[in-house]
Amino acid sequence: MSLEVLLDPLFRVPFVVGLIVALVLPLLGVLLRLRDEWLAALGFAHLAGASGLIGLAAGVPVVFGGIIGAVLGAGIKSFGRHRGNTVFALMLLIGWAVTLLVAANTALGDAVGHALIDGQLYFAGRVHLYGSLAFLALSALLLPWIAPRLVRARLFPGHEAANQLPAWRWHLSFDVMVALAMALGTGTVGLMGAFALVFIPPWIGFRFASHWHACLRLSVLAGVAGYLAAFIIALMLDQPFGPVLVMVLVVMAA
Repeated sequence: MSLEVLLDPLFRVPFVVGLIVALVLPLLGVLLRLRDEWLAALGFAHLAGASGLIGLAAGVPVVFGGIIGAVLGAGIKSFGRHRGNTVFALMLLIGWAVTLLVAANTALGDAVGHALIDGQLYFAGRVHLYGSLAFLALSALLLPWIAPRLVRARLFPGHEAANQLPAWRWHLSFDVMVALAMALGTGTVGLMGAFALVFIPPWIGFRFASHWHACLRLSVLAGVAGYLAAFIIALMLDQPFGPVLVMVLVVMAA
């Protein structure tokens, strides 16, 4: 396939949508790794995939259906005061089971279920673009407020209780942000592609960065570089985007 395909207007919107996802997910992944809750990404992604499929069966776009399930999971996690990765493992199992059952018992069939897993980036349209731009703006607004509080809660866990701070506000806000991001990521780059962007770039950042801000920059750089390489390779070789993205990120990590 010629390199000219990369300049095709057909792929401009999908490229921008994926680029925004590759920018934001690694940032959230750094904070998840800091909190030892990296499995949250996979739990929320499976819930988003399951609810997106249910919504599609009811005539609701995948993006909106996925948001409902992921945000519901964030609420259960926060208001249930669950900590650690156990609750996310349960979300993963529930989402996986529901996804396969809905795919097997509706007219959607396995094709749509596989599309959510493999990624539908090349089919991203204006709805995905507006949603990703809105989430990028939300992240730029909230992360500078949330991130320092999450770092402080990790390094000084007794500070919030000792000063009677309303910590639930930033913890819940972050959980909802992760849920929204994973719903957006699952509906575009695929379930495992979104998880790979949350897991591998921060892993690289924590391994090689010398300080916190360098970790953030390196994580974003790794995520964007991996995305650009995967986008080119997948188009040139006519391959599904999600698996290519995961393999590129794994090679980078290795």
